[in-house]
Formats: sequence, C-alpha cells, structure tokens
Amino acid sequence: MINHIDTPHGELRVPAFFPDATRGVARSLGGEDLAGCGIRGIMVNTFHLLTHPGASVIAKHGGIHSFMNWERPVSSDSGGFQVYSLLEQSPKSGSVSKKGFIYRSGKGGGKLVLTPEKSIQTQFRLQSDILFCLDYCTHPDFPPEKQELSVALTVAWARQCRETYDQLAESKRLAADQRPLLFGIVQGGENRELRKECAERLCEIGFDGYGFGGWPIKKDGRLSDAVEQVAEFTPNALPKFALGIGKPENVVQAFRLGYHIFDCVIPTRDARHKRLYIFNSPPGESRFHNADFYRNLYMQDQEHRCDKKPVDETCDCLCCRNYSRAYLYHLFQIRDALALRLASIHNVRFYQRMIEELSKSKEKESA
Repeated sequence: MINHIDTPHGELRVPAFFPDATRGVARSLGGEDLAGCGIRGIMVNTFHLLTHPGASVIAKHGGIHSFMNWERPVSSDSGGFQVYSLLEQSPKSGSVSKKGFIYRSGKGGGKLVLTPEKSIQTQFRLQSDILFCLDYCTHPDFPPEKQELSVALTVAWARQCRETYDQLAESKRLAADQRPLLFGIVQGGENRELRKECAERLCEIGFDGYGFGGWPIKKDGRLSDAVEQVAEFTPNALPKFALGIGKPENVVQAFRLGYHIFDCVIPTRDARHKRLYIFNSPPGESRFHNADFYRNLYMQDQEHRCDKKPVDETCDCLCCRNYSRAYLYHLFQIRDALALRLASIHNVRFYQRMIEELSKSKEKESA
C-alpha cells in the first residue's frame, strides 16, 4: 500500500488532492492560503505557462516554486490536453503529427510547437516534482481508428519523453532524490483492449507512476469504466494519478479504485460561481457510503442575507472561523474580490478534509 511519494520538494502523503494552478495560480488564492487549507501539492500546466509568462521567465526566478511562492510538490501537465481542446474548438488553428502538436493563437498569432522533447525540457525548466509525458487525448465518441492513433502516438511520445528525461537528468547530474518523477498517461478511449495495450506498452518503457488520460466522466456524471480499467492495468506498487477527476463523489470512487492523486479546477471554479460545499453528515466511516454525502450551498440565495451562521459549522477554514453566511452573501452582492478568496478557501478546505478522512479510512482498513 502506498502511503507517500518522495519528491524533490519533500514527502507527499497520499491520497492527495491537487488544486489546479493552471497558469501558476489557483484562482484568487496565494500559496499561504493553500498551505493553510492543508493542501499538499498543486497542478500547473506546461502549455499555458509556455504561452505566458514563458518558461524563461520562470526559470530566471529559480523555478515554479519560487515564482509562485509554493514550496510543496508541484506536478505539471504536459500541455497535450490543452492543445487538443483548442484544436477541437478551432481545427484550423493547428495540427497533430507524429512529431507532436502545432498551434497558432488567433489570426496572425505566433506558432507554438509542442513536441515530446519540448514538453519535458519545459517541465525541467519549471522544476516540477511530477512530470507528465506528452499524450494525445481523444474524446470517447471518436471513431476506432482515431483511438488507435491516439494510443500509437501516446506510446511513441512517451518513449521520446523517457529518453529526453534520462538525458536531462544525466546531463544535470541529478542525484536520485533530486530527480523529478516521470508519469506516463494511459489512453484508449472506451476500448478496454486499447487501454490494456497502452498500459502494457507504457509499463515496458517504465515510469514512476501512471495517470488516467482521456474523458473520465460519462454524460450522466458517473465515472467512465475506463477509469477502473487504467487502475487495473497499471502496477499497484506505483502511484496512480486521476487526472481531471474532481467532483467529490468521483474522487471518492476513484480513491476506492486505487488512485492516489487527484486534480481539478472544480473547487475554485464553483467558488467563483457561488457554489460552496457542505458535508451532510458528521465525520465517520459511514460518511462516504452514499453519493449524497455532501450538498451545495448557493450564496446567491436571499435566505443567506441575514444568516449569522458560518458556511459550515463543522469546518475549520479561515472563512468559516471568521465570517458569516450573511457577510459572504454581501461580498458576492457587491462583487468584492474577497468573496472569491473566502469561498475558494472554504471549498479547497472541504476537499482537503475529504481527503484526510479517506486517508484515515484507508489506515483503519490496513490496520
């Protein structure tokens, strides 16, 4: 059973939820806010940081940790999913080839080339603790030939990422405890055999951990069967990263399937939309037995206008310890930036409390 992962920026206890700090910031929150919530690590995005402020700027600051004042572990997405998403929205803005992605931002915009080598080189410049191989994501509805191409490119690119990583680690003479971890990403759409093939070929190359790649959520909001398949086909002795799995009920289910790290924009995004999380029952082993173990509190509802209670009376976050629902409702009404910070702190702390309770349940089971 995996209880922790050693990284260049210290021991990462798992399970762990990584808020998405896509552009080097978890929207409206500073590093001290995240640390105050008990967050153990964050996720940044290689593509967006390449676009702005640029890897050279971050490198001059000594890496992403110094740049954003965060001394705990950082994982960096390869950027592949973001380029794929942009190309789906605007196919004429770029292309995919055996070499990688080409993307042009807007009419007359600059060209960005993202190859496996460049993705790893950039992540080294960011000095991330967990690096991801460049992969080719596809939608579950794509035809079989597109899914097969996705697996072929994902494996080929992973091999190039492995080679680039090894060359950089050797040239920089990094000791074992100074080397970041390199994770492979398993693709294959909803095809079980493709998922198995991709996982087996990635395991032959050899990585420090593996991530679920693709669309993890069905149209009805439940986890895709592919999420369980990736957990089944990857080694239990190595950490599994549930990329993009963020709804509380889905985090709980993925945890039970064997995943160790989760990342998503949902907590801070929902906070900006006035949706705050509250547990429906007191702490205990039975809390997560039902999918409705939590509910949303909507801060636009007028019933909160005079409410003296905190958002959640069982919560120990900065927001709940110091401010009432009425005050938060007022801040949202006048559109003050403090509303976003307080609401985000509460939601992020909710996720961390959930993770801490899941960790305790795992410890009891193994005792």
